[in-house]
Amino acid sequence: MKCPRCKEDDVHVVDSRTSASGSVTRRRRECKKCCQRFTNYERIEESTLRVVKKNGERVRFELERVVKGMLVACEKLPVAFEEIEKAAARVESRCQNEYDREVESTVIGALVMDELRQLNQVAYVRFASVYREFKDVTQFLEELEELGGESA
Repeated sequence: MKCPRCKEDDVHVVDSRTSASGSVTRRRRECKKCCQRFTNYERIEESTLRVVKKNGERVRFELERVVKGMLVACEKLPVAFEEIEKAAARVESRCQNEYDREVESTVIGALVMDELRQLNQVAYVRFASVYREFKDVTQFLEELEELGGESA
């Protein structure tokens, strides 16, 4: 591994930690030349899962995109980044376990909405309003009424 600052090959591991699920290893490294510390993550590369988008296009599943979408929905809300990462990992795990090679984007969106519903109801409504492409306030209010009925 090369140092991101000076590009030197001579780096050593300062600390290693495995995630609770055991699927990711976080390593703190330090460059022996410039003393820069940096973090890298190691994970097992699963078989390549493809996402079938609404227009029929097939793209590689990217966990980072799921995290990014959830981060946008949770912006300025009291949701820890670690909780978002865990929720996104659960979405990825379900997709890997339940689908062989391809998964519809609508399935991923529904799984993300389920996770957001558990994390924060405001984040859930934000994501749902974009994901379900609400055309007017009536659809938005119907979603809020449904959500209110669940918590009552």
